[in-house]
Amino acid sequence: MSTYNLESVEEMAGGDQDFLKVVVQTFIEEIPPDLEAMNEAVAADNAGMAYQYAHKMKPNLQMFGLELMPQIKVIEEWSKSGTAKAEVEEAAGIISNKVRAAESELKKDFEL
Repeated sequence: MSTYNLESVEEMAGGDQDFLKVVVQTFIEEIPPDLEAMNEAVAADNAGMAYQYAHKMKPNLQMFGLELMPQIKVIEEWSKSGTAKAEVEEAAGIISNKVRAAESELKKDFEL
């Protein structure tokens, strides 16, 4: 079973495999550095910066069917309401694990 779902991406690509590959390549290039920056912000107790990176990644995570919205919401809420740090760290860990697994699978599946 795959950690990602390309249904939305395939719909957007409309059968254009080159476009599909470009979208996957862009995900692989842009999301890991954003993820790293979000994790650094969480570690540094910088809720505002963590919010920015979580929010920036949200459309891509949704588009790739990673089902991480509850965890993204925890990080976004942290900057507004001061969610408990343990909850934020747990959410960031879940996001990290799932994104890294999807990145690895996408690289293999698309031979990138």
